[in-house]
Amino acid sequence: MPFLVAFGVLGLFMAVLVVGSVVAGAVGTGLRRIGVLKAVGCTPAQVVRAYAAQALLPAAVATALGLVAGHLLAVPLLADTAQVYGSAGLGVTVWTDVVVAGGTLGVVALTAAACAWRAGRLRSVDALSVGRAPTAGRGRRAAALAARLPLPRPVGLGLARPFARPARTAATAAAVVFGTAAVTFGVGLSASLGEVVAARNHNAADVTVGVQGPAARGPGAPTVSARTASAVTRAVAAQPGTRRQYGTALTEATVAGASGGVPVLAYDGDASWGGFRMVAGRWLRAEVGDTVTLTVRGTAVRVRIVGEVLDTSEGGMRVFTDVSTLGAADPDLTVSGWAVELKPGTDADACVTALDRALEPLGLGATNTKYVNGSDMARVMDAMTALLTLMLVCVAGLGVLGAVVPDTHERIRELGVHKALGMTPRQTVVLVPASVVPAGLVGAAVGVPLGLSVHGVVTRAMGRTAGLRLPESVLSVHGAPLLALLALAGTAVAVLGALLPAGWAARVRTATALRTE
Repeated sequence: MPFLVAFGVLGLFMAVLVVGSVVAGAVGTGLRRIGVLKAVGCTPAQVVRAYAAQALLPAAVATALGLVAGHLLAVPLLADTAQVYGSAGLGVTVWTDVVVAGGTLGVVALTAAACAWRAGRLRSVDALSVGRAPTAGRGRRAAALAARLPLPRPVGLGLARPFARPARTAATAAAVVFGTAAVTFGVGLSASLGEVVAARNHNAADVTVGVQGPAARGPGAPTVSARTASAVTRAVAAQPGTRRQYGTALTEATVAGASGGVPVLAYDGDASWGGFRMVAGRWLRAEVGDTVTLTVRGTAVRVRIVGEVLDTSEGGMRVFTDVSTLGAADPDLTVSGWAVELKPGTDADACVTALDRALEPLGLGATNTKYVNGSDMARVMDAMTALLTLMLVCVAGLGVLGAVVPDTHERIRELGVHKALGMTPRQTVVLVPASVVPAGLVGAAVGVPLGLSVHGVVTRAMGRTAGLRLPESVLSVHGAPLLALLALAGTAVAVLGALLPAGWAARVRTATALRTE
């Protein structure tokens, strides 16, 4: 639920932004038409209603299509969710469709009316005289500065353009902000889910020895004799590629306050490197925290909690301890599996082959295949995250498009002059995307931290709903190279959104552009 709410809020803000950008662009490019309407007697309220109606007509069609698409996407996802939880009857209710349709049209109407209010306040004389000309002098200093930069002339002209239309530039930057935030959040969420699954498996070992697969993970797993366990430990240590090892013994205990038995994993050796993600405290080294009593085979064993491990198995109710802690209570407890870390550069396949030969008389074997206990819900959420992120990136591109299209139409005469002076179509294609690069850079610079904040809040909330405290390794999944790539991706979204109007501007003939009013 937290991650669905986060994507929903981001999508809602971006939808408002797109609608506002389109209506504001229509007002900006239609000032002469507004002047004519007011000259023939239209009141300000009628002008506002006219632009709101223009937005509501396509919005009604889009809402109907969106509801159909939402049902087509939700049905298989809900079916997967029902299978994971073992429930039935999951579906989209009628009231959800009513609320979504009414809320969407209401948001469109309010946004369009707010953006069209400027049209209603314009005087007829101002609208007819100003037309589509920008405010005099705006952006002149930026254009003069860009002309002095050692850049191609089309790039300089494009970089100066945002200062002539700051409101439109702000809309473009806002679209990039939400698009970059969505990508940062989606990538981080997927990486965090991967970290949780990896922490669940505890399989950092290069080679494992003993009973393999799920049978080795439960309290009822087969055990070996103490003599065999000692022989296996010596055989593993004798391999030239062995760096370190630890053994695992499995048993069960009862704990006051917990119903039923609690699985106990006892380790022979230092297992701190075995893929355990510490949430708090430390690995088995010192005594800190509360004391609890484990009852193993009828014998009470007082142990002290020294740390908390991220472990989703058995609802987080598993005890990790040292074999020596349970020695007096369960003298027959022996190691049933071994985890081995190899020295750098060691051939794992050759090591497994050598161990198999050495362990064959003992009836045990080795493998370098990692045991992976995946999560169906994690896979469902990864698919949903990818889909929703892609949708929001497309909406961000539409937001940029909605700001660049009216800007390109507005400056068509200026582009015609540039073409008459020798600007080629290819240079025109460079000029238009260059005009959104500053907004893209600013939007990415704001969007990446925003996405990081959303990721941190939502991921912690998801952990709380699952009854888990998440370690920093699950939360801090954005490295510096990834952050730089995300910032560039935000700028790329802005450039891609401007390519369509850039192509149109490049194809317009010079004479046509100069005749445009």
